[in-house]
Amino acid sequence: MHLKTDSKPTLLWLQGVTCNGNTHSFLNLSSLVDLLASYELLYHPSLPSLQTFENVSTCKFKCDIVVFEGTFDPLLQLNNISVHRILKHYVQSAKYVIAAGSCASFGGMFKASAPERNSGLIFNEMLQEGPLLYCKEKVINLSGCPIHPEWLGYTLSMILEGEEIILDSYHRPVELYSYLAHHGCTRNEYFEWKIDSKMFGEKEGCLYYEQGCRAPMTHASCNKILWNEISSKTRSGMPCFGCTEPDFPRADFFTTKTNMSIPEDVPLGVSKRSYLTVAGIAKTFHIKRLEGKLIDYKRTD
Repeated sequence: MHLKTDSKPTLLWLQGVTCNGNTHSFLNLSSLVDLLASYELLYHPSLPSLQTFENVSTCKFKCDIVVFEGTFDPLLQLNNISVHRILKHYVQSAKYVIAAGSCASFGGMFKASAPERNSGLIFNEMLQEGPLLYCKEKVINLSGCPIHPEWLGYTLSMILEGEEIILDSYHRPVELYSYLAHHGCTRNEYFEWKIDSKMFGEKEGCLYYEQGCRAPMTHASCNKILWNEISSKTRSGMPCFGCTEPDFPRADFFTTKTNMSIPEDVPLGVSKRSYLTVAGIAKTFHIKRLEGKLIDYKRTD
């Protein structure tokens, strides 16, 4: 599907049940001004737009791209107007529908509180039962809590240029979600030699075993495309929560579930037996260079 035209494509940003986090994240996009100048912004709840929500809710307009933020709740009304009815109307003319964030993609945090009502646009966890399943070929899921602003900027730019966006089985762009959050993590050497960080915020040590880090099994490019071109959660000493995955949120964010000291989940692509074998061998070595850095950091903190 291509959208390369001489005129500016029209973009509509709608919200379901949301904390507004994805909008705030989008405002941190480094190329925001230039990107918005390439689109006709029909409506956005926080940005100057061509129309008000009241006008948009009359369903008298059409748009090329719908960005939907938040969990879909079929009973949600804004100003006594059904969000479902508005969404259904604009999806008909749209060439693309972007689910901005994990709530719009899979249900996210709000699904966890009321799974019988809240879902993503085409997925509810692992099940294909969202309201836009009938037109799922239009839907691009950009999961994340909140969405990485550069991922949304990349997707909108690709659409603008008429470039093909290849999606994975969860309708996420392969270019962005084929990596693991583990890739590019500055703590990878500690992970390989099983040298663990014991406290949050430490500059050294691996966060996987002791702090519940999900980076080795989370599809995301957070450590390759840095937030604000500067940092990521693991670089700042906090574990990855796996927020781009369909099963987010999981219980006990800061805990790696174990059975007799063996992790319940192991890195993707590695069998549990292979992981335990390699981990066991790694623990027999003492890498003074790395262990010394961790000790020195604690002494100077």
